[in-house]
Amino acid sequence: MTFRFHIIRFVYVVLVLLTTSCIDQSSKTKSSLATVDFLRGDLLLCGDGQFGELKFSLSCNYETRPTFDLAVALLHSFQYAEAEKAFVQVIDVDPDCPMAYWGVAMSIYHAAWFPPTEKDLIKGSKVLDIAKGLSMDKKQLDYINAMDAFYSGWETVDHTKRAKRFELKMEEIYLEYDEDIEAAIFYALALFSTRDRVGKEYKNERKAGKILESLFSENPNHPGIAHYIIHNYDNPVLAPKGLETARRYAKIAPASSHAQHMPSHIFTRLGIWEESIASNLLSAESSRCYSEAAALSGAYFEELHATDYMVYAYLQKGDNESAELQYNKIKELHSFYPANITAAIYPITAIPARIALENRNWSEAASLELQEIGLDWNKFPWQKAIHHFARGMGAVHTGEFTLAEKEVETLKTLHLNLMAQNDPTKAIQVKQVEIQINTTLAWMNFRKNNTKEGLYLMREAVEIEKRTSKHPITPGDVLPAIELLGDMLMELNRPQEALAAYQENLKLHPNRFNGIYGAALAAKQSENLELAVVYFEKLLQVVSKHNKRSEVEEAMEFIGRNTRKKLYESN
Repeated sequence: MTFRFHIIRFVYVVLVLLTTSCIDQSSKTKSSLATVDFLRGDLLLCGDGQFGELKFSLSCNYETRPTFDLAVALLHSFQYAEAEKAFVQVIDVDPDCPMAYWGVAMSIYHAAWFPPTEKDLIKGSKVLDIAKGLSMDKKQLDYINAMDAFYSGWETVDHTKRAKRFELKMEEIYLEYDEDIEAAIFYALALFSTRDRVGKEYKNERKAGKILESLFSENPNHPGIAHYIIHNYDNPVLAPKGLETARRYAKIAPASSHAQHMPSHIFTRLGIWEESIASNLLSAESSRCYSEAAALSGAYFEELHATDYMVYAYLQKGDNESAELQYNKIKELHSFYPANITAAIYPITAIPARIALENRNWSEAASLELQEIGLDWNKFPWQKAIHHFARGMGAVHTGEFTLAEKEVETLKTLHLNLMAQNDPTKAIQVKQVEIQINTTLAWMNFRKNNTKEGLYLMREAVEIEKRTSKHPITPGDVLPAIELLGDMLMELNRPQEALAAYQENLKLHPNRFNGIYGAALAAKQSENLELAVVYFEKLLQVVSKHNKRSEVEEAMEFIGRNTRKKLYESN
């Protein structure tokens, strides 16, 4: 697909007729608007400019409704900068429209992502103060108050509590206005934002998914419904429920790079690598289009996010060449937009770590260097920890124990830094670094012939992993602890136990290259040759024709030898 760039100017002849009403706005509103640093400008939309279909009845002047509805559609596709600009276009024409201010406040809340900055919180509070001074009906007031529940008292009340206040207010709106589709959708989004980010019961995700599924059949082209179903089902337990939606979402909002990418969350959970790759190729191309249109000095973060998922998928297909090709497109980048977003920084350490570790290229892992990004890496302890985990694992397996011990100490420091932040939204990050520490120590002990301690620590890492959800921006653990437990058990010549570990791993991470190969070897060493053939055949089904991994040759040789043996015995 070739993405064409469109600059959208919502200029209507009728809007000229409305300018007299703008002149009549109160001087108080005028002065208040002047204090807010609104995002303004033409809307930068790639592709055909389609972001799905919706009608939100709470816009004000009739003539602004196409712009308002586009703004809401952009909001649902997480095109936050463009959403704000569209809402501001409504404000510029109709400054007495309270819901346009609500839209700006929602655009800088970005409920499913990272918390707003202090600058954003100040801005959101100002915007809502203006809105609260305007005339409005009860329903509009309810929406404004719900948004204000999040921003109010931000100086002293933490993000998690304020997000919960917003959720409860949205529940009231959802229950009172049962005909309002957007109320239901934004309530589902609020449920996702207050989910248990670590546990695996998925209570909020199930509740939100049920609400959204009830709306989808009658609103098949609504971008928010499909998008939020995927987010709520982005886990090993619920992912099968999101497959149909994933295959439809990109067609609903083809102009959104995020919409092009989101289906791959479900494809990754289910091990459908070809569709994940196709989804992210389109997303990366759309992201580059946006970067060029906006004249960004660095890459738009969606390109890095898509590349992370793409590289992961290529590695599971054994296609190192394509993985390296995609990595080469971003490894020389030094700046990103937005600068501090987690989804932009995470791939910078995760991708090279994956390429080395998935291939068990321990010397490469031990020698990894942090990419220069024009930012202070110490501000990103979770992302930095991935780099040191990869170096530590590489050092352990190459016998460089002094280096390994140094990397463990760095991991411990980063873990303490994360804990000191006392940020509930980073609870998964804290747990993942804990898993990395235990895993590295486990293999260090194991390689030093302290087998009992090594196995104990590896099992500890697995237990923490079992209780910890996947972080929403990641395609998966850099290396699953339970897969590494299988590797350790194989080295201890306990193939039956290893097989059980690999099989459990494959339930959580279907079609992982090393998981399938490990299960095949474990079955072979357990003298379960029929099961070994099943897993080796599965490996051949998953891999790309471009793969050059020795494990594939081994699989072909084993299958050929045992097929001939079976034919001989049957005769």
